Amino acid sequence: MPAHTRVVAIIQARLGSSRLPMKSLLCLRHVALIDWVTQRLARASRLDGLLVAVPDTKLDRVLAQHLQRQQIPCMAGPENDVLERFRLAARTARADLVVRVCADNPLIWGPAVDRLVDFYRQGTWDYAYNHIPRHNLWPDGLGAEIFSREILDHMASEAKNPSQREHCCNYIWDNRQSYRIGTFDPEEPWLRRPDLKLDVDSPEDFCRLALKPLRPEMDAREIVDVFNGTSDALASPS
Repeated sequence: MPAHTRVVAIIQARLGSSRLPMKSLLCLRHVALIDWVTQRLARASRLDGLLVAVPDTKLDRVLAQHLQRQQIPCMAGPENDVLERFRLAARTARADLVVRVCADNPLIWGPAVDRLVDFYRQGTWDYAYNHIPRHNLWPDGLGAEIFSREILDHMASEAKNPSQREHCCNYIWDNRQSYRIGTFDPEEPWLRRPDLKLDVDSPEDFCRLALKPLRPEMDAREIVDVFNGTSDALASPS
């Protein structure tokens, strides 16, 4: 792999979620969920840039304008063809490697993303991930997915099934025998917590996080301590 590949995180975000409408702009501790994601992702040292890919709908113009006010790069693409939206976003961002991030993950951790990029570069993978505890011991919601621009373009040209267009990486999983898929475990024993669900898919998920003394600047150890009930923050609620 060339030494100077451009690594760009593309964040998938929208306001039209049926389970939790307006999710990306809901405030967790006075900060919009999308701002949790971008602020925490900005701490990843292996990224050369980030871009938020939103649907080209009237509703999502509100999200695009919010991002513009925050000076976060964004672009609009097809609402239901998420795979094409990602392809266009990767082209816009001039990405060689694409780190896919879901806006459902407000507690994404920069070092987890860095470790993913390093893992991908050190191997011969087509696709690697640490965002979900699938064949690994990561908490759900700290990491991301990574693949090359070439793999993304190939998926965009080959995927025909509607579920493969709506869910960006379904084509890889549906054809997993044709791809080198990799994942890995956290180094730290305290971080090996596949039982922890840190993403936000539903109102219940949002309430569970909103009732915790979380802060955007927290590292993974502090977050795990909060969910273990051993954090110092529990003694002094904000």
